[in-house]
Amino acid sequence: MTNTLNGTLIRTVCVAALGGSLLGFDTAVIAGSTQGLTKVFGLSPTALGLTVSAALWGTVLGAMAAGWLGRVLGGRTSLLILASCYLISALGCALSPSWTWLLIFRFIGGLGMGGSSVIAPVYIAEIAPAAWRGRLVGAFQINIIGGILLAYLSNYVIGMFVFGDLEWRWQLGVAAAPAALFLLMLVGIPQSPRWLVAQDRFSEAEQVLHKLGSEQPLAELENIRMSLKADASPSADRLFQWRYRRPIMLALVLAMFNQLIGINAVLYYLNDIFQMAGFDRTSQNAQAVAVGATMLIATIIALSLIDRFGRRTLLLVGSVGLAICLAAIATIFQIKQYQQTLLVFLVGYVAFFAFSQGAVIWVYLSEIFPDRVRAQGQSLGSSTHWIMNAIVSAAFPVVATQSQSGPFFMFLVMVILQFLVVLVFFPETSGVRLEDIQRRLGTTEGADSGVVAPAAREA
Repeated sequence: MTNTLNGTLIRTVCVAALGGSLLGFDTAVIAGSTQGLTKVFGLSPTALGLTVSAALWGTVLGAMAAGWLGRVLGGRTSLLILASCYLISALGCALSPSWTWLLIFRFIGGLGMGGSSVIAPVYIAEIAPAAWRGRLVGAFQINIIGGILLAYLSNYVIGMFVFGDLEWRWQLGVAAAPAALFLLMLVGIPQSPRWLVAQDRFSEAEQVLHKLGSEQPLAELENIRMSLKADASPSADRLFQWRYRRPIMLALVLAMFNQLIGINAVLYYLNDIFQMAGFDRTSQNAQAVAVGATMLIATIIALSLIDRFGRRTLLLVGSVGLAICLAAIATIFQIKQYQQTLLVFLVGYVAFFAFSQGAVIWVYLSEIFPDRVRAQGQSLGSSTHWIMNAIVSAAFPVVATQSQSGPFFMFLVMVILQFLVVLVFFPETSGVRLEDIQRRLGTTEGADSGVVAPAAREA
């Protein structure tokens, strides 16, 4: 495929990446609702953790099912189904007659979140030129952060009105509008040419490649066919086998650390964290907007560099910054002094996360698995990500009740471990064609099992 971008490709990537906006919005909007929900439903710390994590357990199931869904229905059709989950969840949460129904509708929203975290990056990776793949898949991450910022901004604006006990309904229900828009826009994008080839729909795949800007669609089509043929053994569609051990290990480790360093627990309970430090309600919402804006800026910077400096470098640099910020935050809560500097270190924390783990995870997961198991591999990594997210987020209010500094010291230990693991085990994938990554990770029969060296990258 050409290394240039045309209008159809850009438009298709933008629509697919909008799933990230809804994911980010649904992820963060609960931060402004935790105190209201606790008051209205009389929630204990454990029940609050369950309320927050209800959507996350839905993401686990959604991510696990997404591999099968994407393989059978293709990326576009799968995203249509997931967009419907977002819409149903937003309307259902706004109209929930009880806490139980709120949990059910948050779970449905989680299905959309988990599924889109798998399907959208894989879809974008499969239509993107190698030289642009990191930045185009990264558009999904930009949309996630943009959605987080919009959620914090929405909470701030809604908080300015006097909705009283109805405030949480407005905060959770406003996502229905972008969900409906996403659903309508998906109708106009094509299926992935790689999925079409896997379904033996070669003429349609050639047409899509031509529309997406391929200068030699027939040659590109043949390259995809040969790639699929190389994995055409009876066991090729099964993810858990010995030759896929390296990408499986990389996906599991990357996804686990993504949550064990605490980012989503911080985002979900951001208002509560500021409350622990003594800030009032208006300050909590305003500072949350500042945090969201910082994440967006840091993500844009990271994705402008990810194909130049590589995924591994961003992970290592980000880990150092995260460790410094977490050490400072934990110390502030431990000694109960310098609370006025908390915003500075929280902003630094989310900035370094967005610059590293946040920008890299969906790109890396979409690259390291072969065509036939890419959706399954992305599903494995995403499921692991959401399982750890649910566990950490459910435990955070309980642990923080016992020790305000405790969670942050634990996150600090995880960041240090992440740095060491990435330094020793993670190969670079920047600028390398998906087919070449398969060979160099040893995932095709007779492939070289060496790592992807920088010298092997495409210009």
